[in-house]
Amino acid sequence: MTWKEQLGGRIPADLAAEIDTFESQIALRRQGKIDEKVFAETRLRRGVYGQRYDNGQRNDGTGPKTLEFPSDGLTKGPETVWDAPGMQRIKIPMGHLTPDQLDTLAALAEEYSDGVCHVTTRQDIQLHFVHIDDTPDLMRRLAAVGITTREACGNTVRNVTACPLAGVCRDETFDVTPYAEACMRFLLGHPDTQDFGHKFKVAFSGCRDHACGLVAMHDLGLIAVTRTENGVERRGFETYVGGGLGAVPYQARLFDPFLPVEELLPVAQAISRVFARLGEKRNRARARIKFLVAGLGIDEFKRLVLAERAALPDDPRWTAHVDAAGKPNGAPDAPAAAPSNGNGDTAFGQWTRTNVYRQRQPGYVAVTVALPLGDMTADQTRRVADLARQFAGGDVRATVEQNLLLRSVREADVPALYRALSAAALARPGAGTLADITACPGTDTCKLGIASSRGLAAELTTRFGARTGELDPAVESLRIKTSGCFNSCGQHHVADIGFYGVSRNVGGYAVPHFQVVLGGKWRDNAGSYGLASGAIPSKRIPEVIERIAARFVAEREQSETFQDYTQRIGKRALKEMFADLAAVPPHDEAPGFYSDWGDPREFTLGDMGVGECAGEVVSLTEFDFAAAEAQLFDAQLRLEENAVEQADQLAYGAMLLGARGLVKTEFIDVGDAPEAIVREFRTRFFDTQLFFDKYAGGKFGMYLFRRHESGPRATAEAAHRLIEEAQLFLEACHACQARLAARPAAGLPPTSAAAAPRA
Repeated sequence: MTWKEQLGGRIPADLAAEIDTFESQIALRRQGKIDEKVFAETRLRRGVYGQRYDNGQRNDGTGPKTLEFPSDGLTKGPETVWDAPGMQRIKIPMGHLTPDQLDTLAALAEEYSDGVCHVTTRQDIQLHFVHIDDTPDLMRRLAAVGITTREACGNTVRNVTACPLAGVCRDETFDVTPYAEACMRFLLGHPDTQDFGHKFKVAFSGCRDHACGLVAMHDLGLIAVTRTENGVERRGFETYVGGGLGAVPYQARLFDPFLPVEELLPVAQAISRVFARLGEKRNRARARIKFLVAGLGIDEFKRLVLAERAALPDDPRWTAHVDAAGKPNGAPDAPAAAPSNGNGDTAFGQWTRTNVYRQRQPGYVAVTVALPLGDMTADQTRRVADLARQFAGGDVRATVEQNLLLRSVREADVPALYRALSAAALARPGAGTLADITACPGTDTCKLGIASSRGLAAELTTRFGARTGELDPAVESLRIKTSGCFNSCGQHHVADIGFYGVSRNVGGYAVPHFQVVLGGKWRDNAGSYGLASGAIPSKRIPEVIERIAARFVAEREQSETFQDYTQRIGKRALKEMFADLAAVPPHDEAPGFYSDWGDPREFTLGDMGVGECAGEVVSLTEFDFAAAEAQLFDAQLRLEENAVEQADQLAYGAMLLGARGLVKTEFIDVGDAPEAIVREFRTRFFDTQLFFDKYAGGKFGMYLFRRHESGPRATAEAAHRLIEEAQLFLEACHACQARLAARPAAGLPPTSAAAAPRA
């Protein structure tokens, strides 16, 4: 009996019909009756991704896998979508999971995947190495326990996230769970959310001060607030729009200090309609709502939204969805039995200190199950389901820090729960500390990964996890986040100490590096974004953290926070802390620098040969690149001093130096005139697509062109963005130069004009 027949009436009719349609579309694509471009968006809207395959190697320190797949995944063309398994993203609104759902996820991980359930930074679950032919049955089995993969990806409203402590938090204004659920149900599949140019992310937070909701980095962010009118307390939301991380992060703008709860859904609909109508469609790099809000200005954007709201016909779902959301799934208010102290067990005490949160309901706690790299095996997933039934009333939430939260646990039951978690290797202490590191998939499975974010995170988790309880409390509370590339899927911009993967060419070898990002703020709902402070070889990143931590402990003033400390000493002093670590020893002396964490193979972009002429040209190019990096750092210093015009000009100048360095690879000395540099760069590298790569196409080149054409940027926020853009432009210059150097060694024809040196 097929799963379709077996599950029958257990699947809601609308979901069953959608899955049947998707299964038919797979068959039609096999027959060539659906265009690949159309089918790609179709499968993405069902959460079905292609993924990267690295010859069966998982670069997270766990060693080689037994699976063997094509080395390029889906990158060679549409036909290979049938030959290589991919990734299935599973939408978990608010991260809210039931034990039955966890049991199903465990079974699916075993039967269709590599036996691992991965918790993401948006409270989703991902299964890797899933074949597309298996996805319809996988979706049916999820639908039977109330889970959909619809709009888990694609140009849609992505998973609606919310505080995992909503309903039990001691500091919340009110429980946002029913409103987040109402928003999710209303926007899912809504006709007004189907014509976006890019994704749209929504987050809810019960308070302003903590980081649980990360409202400031969302397209639509909502913070619970109340207002007293005529003696009656009303609920509403402090509403923000236009935030987002990605390559260049934007802080969300305040849309309304108090949006009444009854206006939540109609205003969300109106925002969706304005975004669908006016948002960029052709240039994907500019298609997020953050660009629309920045372009129009928040006042004009709000005017358009309110006009759209006034024109909307009444929809009974606006109130029905909120009313139907039901009561929040919090603990009972009745006191529980007296707590136990765990009989003086040191390990238990360490774990309770970092992983147990006392709820607002007396006698109850929320327990964090810390998952290294966000991973748990199928057996562990089943064990969490059993423990949720036994100890937590079935209440489980995934968190944006890639952990699980068991809520409403009686304090008296905590020792027994700890023993059960220990038996399942799930009692790792250090939740919410320096050792609890967020990481995107990086080079493990992401086709955009440059360096191994998971490999680095695994190394740092091991190093600092062993020191839980030994570190200074001010250091222990810092957050570290890593991304495999500039796109910030690991949320490096809002970490105390963030990293994103880049590559550098050293002596003809590609060397994995990470940019060190400082100045981000995790608290206050992602209150500020950091800036890159320098690229360091991957193998020296642990030393960077050790130095920063040691200096912070030695130099902090009283109760000074890390953010206050970094602002006080300034970017120059921060960079000087680890500047000497940027040096890469020769390959023959230290070959370990030329491989990535968790992967013994040499990190390479191809075997590169260096001839005399090429050597001379590269040296000139590298000279310009080095000058560009220095000038960009000076731009950060000027911005720190609020010298906005100087910061803007220096960042622009850094891009010009990078572009000039590339032009020199074609034996041309273009001089210093901006017009000449931009013209030659556009002609020789942008129009010919030599500057393009699989990570960003040519969008980073557009950063230079836009600044060249528009002139100076007058605000600190605009200068901050230009510095981000200039850093990405320089990274693209490094990557382009490495590709050019690799071509002759790979037996490929030389690049255009470089074949005939010019005077």
